[in-house]
Amino acid sequence: MFLYPEFDPVALRIGPLAVRWYGITYLVGFAAAWYLGRRRAARADSPITPLQVDDLIFYAALGIILGGRIGYMLFYGFDQLLDNPLNIFRIWEGGMSFHGGFLGVLLAMWLYARRLGRGFFQLMDFVAPLVPIGLGAGRIGNFINGELWGAPTTVPWAFIVDGEARHPSQLYEAGLEGLALFLILWVYSARPRPVMAVSALFLIGYGVFRFAVEFVRLPDAHMGYLAFGWVTMGQVLTLPMLVFGGILWWVAHRGQRPAVPVRS
Repeated sequence: MFLYPEFDPVALRIGPLAVRWYGITYLVGFAAAWYLGRRRAARADSPITPLQVDDLIFYAALGIILGGRIGYMLFYGFDQLLDNPLNIFRIWEGGMSFHGGFLGVLLAMWLYARRLGRGFFQLMDFVAPLVPIGLGAGRIGNFINGELWGAPTTVPWAFIVDGEARHPSQLYEAGLEGLALFLILWVYSARPRPVMAVSALFLIGYGVFRFAVEFVRLPDAHMGYLAFGWVTMGQVLTLPMLVFGGILWWVAHRGQRPAVPVRS
């Protein structure tokens, strides 16, 4: 077992300005998405040009930050929101929801697709392989912050936190939702696929990994388990992704419609 090293969440201080590791992980995610997007956009089957990737990352960043914070307050901190609506702006205290950020990105990509005159799923198939590196980086940020620990365990790779051995569920998610999902999507999308297929694989892959990790990840203390002593809010929010991903996969492969780029 390993003793959790109690990282300082602040990476760098410049006068009154504190640069936090969690913020740096977000920058890593956006930078990786930009770099990978530029590479992918150079392909003949890309729906957008390399220059258009710059605006795409801007739209996505707004969707992730606004959607992630609003989603967290609605899904996990609604009581705090009712007590003081201004809590929604207290991002420095932590609290970002993947599912809220996911919905925010969907809205942002819908707006950007309309602006470009592209199909929504045509753009989302391009975006999906760019997302997992950011997800993995964010989970590393959770680990550095010492949050979202797993349940007590006796496995040899557990971390001792406050005198108790716990599953490093943040690292499980970093490896599964980050590295593994990236490799799956990057390899699968290396050649043209039917429209919606890459988006479907993202939903299914993320859904399976997140649902599984929730069995060893402790729910937020103020919420606890929702039912049966094991159902978490994360599982409830992830289940629709699995269902919708399965439907998209069936629709995509039933018609076998190839992704046809429309670039300008």
